[in-house]
Amino acid sequence: MADLIFGLRAVLKSAGGVFRESSALYTAVSARASTCSGSGLLSGPAVSKGSFAVAPPVRHYARVAKKKKTGPESQLGDLLPTMLKMDYAAVPLVQSTDDVVKRLLSLELASHSEKLQLKKEQLIAKVQRDENDRNSVEVQVAILTARIRNYQEHLQKHHKDKSNKRRMLMAIDRRKKLLKNLRLVRFDTFERVCEQLGITYTFPPEYYRRATRRWLAKKEFCIKVFKAVQKQKAEQKMKQRSGTTETEAKASEAQTQ
Repeated sequence: MADLIFGLRAVLKSAGGVFRESSALYTAVSARASTCSGSGLLSGPAVSKGSFAVAPPVRHYARVAKKKKTGPESQLGDLLPTMLKMDYAAVPLVQSTDDVVKRLLSLELASHSEKLQLKKEQLIAKVQRDENDRNSVEVQVAILTARIRNYQEHLQKHHKDKSNKRRMLMAIDRRKKLLKNLRLVRFDTFERVCEQLGITYTFPPEYYRRATRRWLAKKEFCIKVFKAVQKQKAEQKMKQRSGTTETEAKASEAQTQ
């Protein structure tokens, strides 16, 4: 038992000696770093942690200012804030009221839905047939155009909004069908509507099938079969022509004899 105690004491003494040597080395390095910082190599005051002095790192750099992303202009950008709301624009008493009341009834304090409704009315006024026209194809195209552009502006900020993206695609398909029918029935009106609303009509593709690997392999095989059949038919025609020429030659020889 006494031998075990003496052995433990020897181990602890050796460990203490190693720790003292490492601590003395660390103090020497920290003192050298503090002298370097005092001479001007490292800037900033030294931070003391217990009995050790640690110099702060050098950071002489400036961050680049972030540029703001400039997206496309909104369709509501041409609506002045001094314009009155749609429900109060035709009221003559509003023009003679106080400035505070005018500000309350103007687009400056209006909601997004009220501004969008005013934009729809502006687009309808460009393409409608008469003042009472509210259900024609041109009016429906104008309403869908304002709605589609509103969805596009919303999805640029919230690109993960799947429900509104689905509604936008459904509105685009509906407008395509209306424009297709209008183009077939009245081409002049179709051109006028596209010009007034700024719509670029693109023709649908002739083939809608998705090009999968299986479909491509099947198409290549069908082409090979078609070429083989055409080659076989051409050979049969050549044989028939050669047979007819031989019969004609025999018939001519018989006539000469």
